[in-house]
Amino acid sequence: MNYQAWPVLRFDQLDSTNAEARRRAEAGEGGPLWVTTPTQTAGRGRRGRAWSGHPGNLAATLLMTTERAPAEAAMVSFVSALAAQDVLATYAAPGLVRLKWPNDVLVAAEKAAGLLIESGASQTGGLWLAVGIGLNLAWSPDDTERPATALVDHLAGDRKGVPTPDEALAALDRAMQARLGQWDSEGPASILADWSERASGVPGPCTARLGHETVTGWAEGLAADGALRLRLPTGELRLISAGDVFFGVNA
Repeated sequence: MNYQAWPVLRFDQLDSTNAEARRRAEAGEGGPLWVTTPTQTAGRGRRGRAWSGHPGNLAATLLMTTERAPAEAAMVSFVSALAAQDVLATYAAPGLVRLKWPNDVLVAAEKAAGLLIESGASQTGGLWLAVGIGLNLAWSPDDTERPATALVDHLAGDRKGVPTPDEALAALDRAMQARLGQWDSEGPASILADWSERASGVPGPCTARLGHETVTGWAEGLAADGALRLRLPTGELRLISAGDVFFGVNA
């Protein structure tokens, strides 16, 4: 199939690219299209956290629609994490780019990209999906809960500099289309297998903060729906679908 880039809507400033995608979806627009801006005044990450932006970084949201059931459509989190990893791995020194459950991208063990997936009922049937992706290309914040980094500090030796946000978005568009095609043609097991090959901390010791409780055990891998398989010291298997997870002996 011949590749054709999806449309891009560029704004000088937005509250957030996900918010703009939501507004367009609720007005009946279905995509696929990208929304991007160099400046977000209310950028958001997972679990309501602020997402710091910078003009040298990429903030973009893919608006698309799907006929998949909501539980099945949730796999887009792993699809988009792989696409973001594909882009950063193109520029970073070999072996540095890894994935952290559920949908962070790490470079040299520090966060360099984050995703925020939102959805709702489409006016034309099915679901609209807003796939928000932030890539730290030239700058990283220093006020984050966990250490963050930027691609500029980890370039491969043959790279002269980081891509511009527009260059990164063009690469991300191609990567997203390729990974979505893989999902369609090969199914979720193929996506999860590729994700697991690039995973950081799995298998290994893990602590999961679940709001009402904190549990510690051994992260065995992913279930068929992408949930984290956490084996407790008692032998009980817990399937973690959402929460803050920390990997390593000091988790």
